[in-house]
Amino acid sequence: QELLKLPAFMRVSSTGNMLSHVGHTILGMNTVQLYMKVPGSRTPDRWGVAKGSGASAVRGACVCLGVSWCGWAWLWACPVCALTPPPLRHGVDYLTGSWWPVLEDLYRSNIPVYRFVQRPGDLVWINAGTVHWVQATGWCNNIAWNVGPLTAYQYQLALERYEWNEVKNVKSIVPMIHVSWNVARTVKISDPDLYKMIKYCLMQSIKHCQVQRESLVRAGKKIAYQGRVKDEPAYYCNECDVEVFNILFVTSETGGRNTYLVHCEGCARRRSGALHGVIVLEQYKTEELMQIYDGFTL
Repeated sequence: QELLKLPAFMRVSSTGNMLSHVGHTILGMNTVQLYMKVPGSRTPDRWGVAKGSGASAVRGACVCLGVSWCGWAWLWACPVCALTPPPLRHGVDYLTGSWWPVLEDLYRSNIPVYRFVQRPGDLVWINAGTVHWVQATGWCNNIAWNVGPLTAYQYQLALERYEWNEVKNVKSIVPMIHVSWNVARTVKISDPDLYKMIKYCLMQSIKHCQVQRESLVRAGKKIAYQGRVKDEPAYYCNECDVEVFNILFVTSETGGRNTYLVHCEGCARRRSGALHGVIVLEQYKTEELMQIYDGFTL
């Protein structure tokens, strides 16, 4: 209840928070996290993301609840070329690895580092793309959550990070295609720039689904309809971790019990060019997607 007293743009759940439109719970991403810290405990971060997301660029907030303090260090993630060498020099994958900074490395690279202390009751707002680290100076509890303001700038950052993760074969915890469709279905957008970006994303998504569908039909592959249910999570390829939207390529792995695995089309065809042993499921009818697309207006 106390968190509801915050301004709307800081709340865990609100219409203007992209993470509220994921359609299902992602623990630690669109829920509140509790950190129970002992003196000296550290919370390292990963490259260019807000608190623990490892996915698209989001903002974060953290409130200190305990009787002691937390020391923070952070830097803005713009100087990519300058920042990349330090973790790599120490054998750390800066994209997926967890690392603690050597301040001298950052100073030598002329990267500005901001350091401060968070006292009980203080709220820290972490901007999108901020690399940050936290160390407890005593016994304390912190709560933290992520926020994705529904703005053109935030949406662009999220999509850019989503595409970069796909290039690097890193899983994006936030399924941006699902988020875009859910926003189009439930939110009235008034910002022309944000509207154009979401509309373009939907158009590319429909085109991709239609090309896939026509290719499968020409090849005589049966497509079974299986609509989504409430709180059903987004699907990712079991091999390359890319988000799989609408058309799922499913295989069955027989072990102690039958296990069904979802693949993207590329990975499914690498297993079998003719998709033998692959079940193709469709979660949305083309007409349904077109209706959402046409109904999404300024």
